[in-house]
This record gives sequence, C-alpha cells and structure tokens, in this order.
Amino acid sequence: MPRPAPSKSETGAADAEALEDGRRLFAQVCEFVTGAAAVEHIPDTGIPEVAFAGRSNVGKSTLLNALTGRATLARTSNAPGRTREINFFKLGGRLILADLPGYGYAHAPRARVKRWTWLIDAYLRERAGLRRACLLIDARHGIKSADRDMMAALDGAAVSYQVVLTKCDKVKPPALEARLQEVKIELARHTAAHPEILATSARDGRGIPELRAALATLAARAKLS
Repeated sequence: MPRPAPSKSETGAADAEALEDGRRLFAQVCEFVTGAAAVEHIPDTGIPEVAFAGRSNVGKSTLLNALTGRATLARTSNAPGRTREINFFKLGGRLILADLPGYGYAHAPRARVKRWTWLIDAYLRERAGLRRACLLIDARHGIKSADRDMMAALDGAAVSYQVVLTKCDKVKPPALEARLQEVKIELARHTAAHPEILATSARDGRGIPELRAALATLAARAKLS
C-alpha cells in the first residue's frame, strides 16, 4: 500500500536533518534491558528515557516495533493488558524506551489494576532521567476518560508528554484533521502537554520518521545538558 503524503500538522514539519538523525538513532541496536513489576526493580541506566503510555488496545507494542524496525521487540497480543510490567529497552546506548502497562483494561482483576496504577504513578514521579512521555491515542476514538486520567497524572508529576495518534490509516483524511484539531484544543488546557501532535500508522509508516526525529532531538539535547 503506498504511503499517503503527510500533512504539515501530522509531521510537525520535521526538517531533513532531524529526520536523518532519527533514522540513524533507530537504526542502532535496540535491546531488552529488563521488566520491572515493582519500583525497586526499575534499573538505574544513567541514559535519557522516553516512556510510552496508552490504553491497552491502542497499538503501543506495534508502534514500538515499527519505530525500531524489529517485528518482535515488544510483544503484541489480541488480549488487552498483556504488558504487566514496565519493560525497558536500550537504543544504541543513547536512549531508553520504557513501555508502560496499558491502562483502561476492563477484564484485569481490580487488585492487579491498582498495583499497575501505583507502579506507573511512582515511576512518573521518581524517574529523574525521564525526558518525555509519548501518550498514544487511538485516532478512531480520540481522548477517552482513561486518557484524561493519565494526562492528569502526567501534569501532576510534571512530566512533559506528547500525544501520538495511532492507527491513522483507519481514519479518512477529513476526519483525521478534525481529530487533530479536537485533540489540540483539549491539550491547550494541560500544563505538561507538548503542543505538537504526531499522527502515525504502524501499518503504512506515516509519522514514524517524524516520531523518530522528535525522540532523536530529545536524546541530543540530553547529551548536551
């Protein structure tokens, strides 16, 4: 399937140099570090970190696999809530990717949901090397109540976050543009929200180079600081 030409609002108008930096970063080896089911198991890496958060069926693992070009880096499943711990991946010794447990799971036991929620909140508040969270939102459905809870948690923890729309290949262009505007208006009310929204599709590749570029820029800034 040919990739649709991205609009400026989808790409954030990343320049050629930034896109190349992103390509080079994500061409490096990405390896699993550890899975942490408790705060005391979270590794001390000393490397800038980006977290990926989203509803349990938003396509988070699929997006991570698309970003790194590795089909089995993060496990995907038809059963929402499969990720039960924070999984850490090291990218070329320059960036840590943290895959957070999906939220909004309807079928998990209440005690387990409470434990995951506490783990995520403690991670967000205590992780000094966390440079940004990518908040994944399904482009077909927009921001839901569970997403708003996560946005409030990110605001409260003073963690900068960027909304990344997923599954954009499943939304027609006019509806996608309307969704982008809708999300932009809501984000304006949140103190920790990054103003740039990225629209992506792991299926046709749109937005993947631009997201890589944004994360490479974060890694470069952290190295200089």
